[in-house]
Amino acid sequence: MPKRRDKLTSEIGWSTADRITVRGLDLPSEILGQMNLGDLAFLLTAHRKPTPEESRVFNAIVITLVEHGITPSAMVARLTYLGAPESLQGAVAAGLNGLGTVFVGTMEGAARMLYDALPPDQAGQGADLDALAQQVVDDFAARKAIIPGLGHPLHKPVDPRTPRLFQIAAENGLSGDYVDLMQRIQQKAEAARGKSLPINATGAIGAICCEFGFPWQIVRGFGVMARSIGLVGHLLEERSDPIAFEMWQRTEEEILKNNGPEA
Repeated sequence: MPKRRDKLTSEIGWSTADRITVRGLDLPSEILGQMNLGDLAFLLTAHRKPTPEESRVFNAIVITLVEHGITPSAMVARLTYLGAPESLQGAVAAGLNGLGTVFVGTMEGAARMLYDALPPDQAGQGADLDALAQQVVDDFAARKAIIPGLGHPLHKPVDPRTPRLFQIAAENGLSGDYVDLMQRIQQKAEAARGKSLPINATGAIGAICCEFGFPWQIVRGFGVMARSIGLVGHLLEERSDPIAFEMWQRTEEEILKNNGPEA
C-alpha cells in the first residue's frame, strides 16, 4: 500500500471562484484560442506545451486514430445506442471498451515491445538495432505470439497511414532509433515468416510515442481520447441515418438461414 499522504495534491488543474488553471496555465487567457485539442492533450500527458514540431507530430498521431470506418468499436457503440439512445456517453464507453490488444491498443503493445528491446536510457547510444530486431522476432516466434504493430486484415502490402506518419515524424525530428527498430523488426519478421507483414498505423504510432518518451502504459490512452471523437460522429450518423437495427436484424436472418430448422 502506498504511504498515506499528509495532503492531497494534483498538478493537473484546479479552480477557484474566478480562476481555472490547467498545468499551471490560465485556461481563459493562456489556453482558449491559443492551443488546439491535440496540444492540450500533449500538455496534460507530457506536462508541458509541445514545440511546433512536436505539435505537428502529436496531432497527426491522434487524428490518425479518430476514425477507421465500421470497426467493431463503432458497431458496438451504434448497437448500444440503439438499445439506450438516452445514454450517448454509455454508447461511446461501450465502443471504447473494445480498444484492446487486437484493435487500437496494439500501439501500447508495440511501445512496450520497443522499450523492452531498447530501454530509453540506451536509445541514441549506438545499439545494434539489427541484432535487437532479430532478438525480438525470435522471442515472439518462440512464444508463438503475434508481434504487435505488424499486419493488417485490410491494408496490404502497406498500411497507407504508416509511411505518412513516419514522414511527418522524420520531417519534425522525431524519427530515431525506435522508428528504425520497428522497421527492422518488420523486415526480420517478413523474412522469417515468408509473408507480408506491414507496419500498421498503431505500430507506427507506438514507435513514434517511444520517440516522444511517453510511458508505454499511457500510449493506449491516446487511442481512447481520439476514438471518442470518432464514436460521437458515428452516433450522430446513427441518429440521422441508422444502420444498427438492420445490422441486428440481418445478423439474425443469416443465423436463422444457416442454423435454423430448415438449414
